[in-house]
Amino acid sequence: MTHAIPVPLPSPLVDHHAIDLERKYTDGWGVKVDDVATASSGEIYALYSVHRHTCGVADEEADPAKADFGYSLVTRYAPDGTLLATAVSGQSEYLRQDTTLGGPTTGLGRDLWWAKGLCVLPDGTLAATGSGDHTHLVTADLTAVTAHHGMPHRRYDDGQRDPFATWISTTPDGRLLCTTGEYGLYNYANLLDNIVSITDQSLTSTSKPTLRALASMEAQPVKHTEADLRPDVLFNGEPVGMDHRPRPSLTEHLTELEQTARQWDWHDARLGRPAVVREDLFVVPVYGHIYRGGSRGQRFAFVLVSDEGEFVGQLGGMHLYRDSPFTGFCFEIAADPVRERIYHLNRYGLFAWTGGVRAQRLDLEDKRYKPLKHFTLMDCTPAGELILVHRTQNLLLRIPCPASLGDLGQVAEEAVRSYAKERTTLKKQWQPTNWHWVDSTASVHRL
Repeated sequence: MTHAIPVPLPSPLVDHHAIDLERKYTDGWGVKVDDVATASSGEIYALYSVHRHTCGVADEEADPAKADFGYSLVTRYAPDGTLLATAVSGQSEYLRQDTTLGGPTTGLGRDLWWAKGLCVLPDGTLAATGSGDHTHLVTADLTAVTAHHGMPHRRYDDGQRDPFATWISTTPDGRLLCTTGEYGLYNYANLLDNIVSITDQSLTSTSKPTLRALASMEAQPVKHTEADLRPDVLFNGEPVGMDHRPRPSLTEHLTELEQTARQWDWHDARLGRPAVVREDLFVVPVYGHIYRGGSRGQRFAFVLVSDEGEFVGQLGGMHLYRDSPFTGFCFEIAADPVRERIYHLNRYGLFAWTGGVRAQRLDLEDKRYKPLKHFTLMDCTPAGELILVHRTQNLLLRIPCPASLGDLGQVAEEAVRSYAKERTTLKKQWQPTNWHWVDSTASVHRL
């Protein structure tokens, strides 16, 4: 198995904009991997972005070597990690970008720059999702965007209101687990994730299914009117909105459940991306308010919710302070529905649960696992492998599926060791600059 896989920049893009790969990110440019998704075939997709915004550069700058730019990229890999193709979509605000590379993007791919999540749908189509309940459907070969749904990020903005979901995950039987947003949470005008929902119908380029609400994070968004009703998201057969949504909410449930909790502990909470534990059970991350001065020790929970909207329990075995995901904002959860396992990685440990009970915690202060501090958990493949991404080296790490969770430590240790060896080999082959990998072999498509 290949453990280390580069996340590359297409050489035409680097050459066109004369990107200085030795330049520090603090000088106004950067590369960031947002998500990874794996198809049932074993093919891997990575979603990431590259941008440059330099102080003193005029908006009308015509020289691509100086002009600001922003691109969203999706790269497709074969199961063995071989690069197959890269799709490029330009940020529409930068109208002077090279149109051969993906900018400016018009039509269905216009808002793809804002996508932060990936999901491979049952028919193989790729769904790229982002805030504003934006959902783009992209063909499996990355050659075209076939549909786009979305709505304005703020209540008072103009624009088409045809949303779908901010996050999507698939169940073993092909249902879609989604999160959708609402205006007015904690009196914000922005659209914030608030509803966990599911649909039994397919999402295609010609058909958008109705979602069934399972749980809400905040029960009473303010200043709602009939204009805020979501006819595409139903609860008990009626559109979600105003005072109609699942109760008790997740924050109400957590306040009642924890004897030491106060309602204020969950004020201004946020909803993370849910994961599928099995066909009828999901895990939903909820985390409290993020403070400027630091939030370590603030409340968080991974709540187990059934496909009927019942609160089944929550993942245990994590200390609010010693295991806090607020350090580095590591709220990602990955689940393996075939084996009913749940994983979480933060700066302090790699955690694994089965049946809601913690089965393993790898302490990242242990030198064997310490390199994992620099990784973010991205996905759990259909084969049970974990996929992580290094936050500065722009490399994916694959950790094989352990036969039992008791073997997770040994498997992770061996994967980290193999990653280091393969990384050395890749550096000799690719000769990256400051961990920026540049590829000229894969096909480049404009979305």
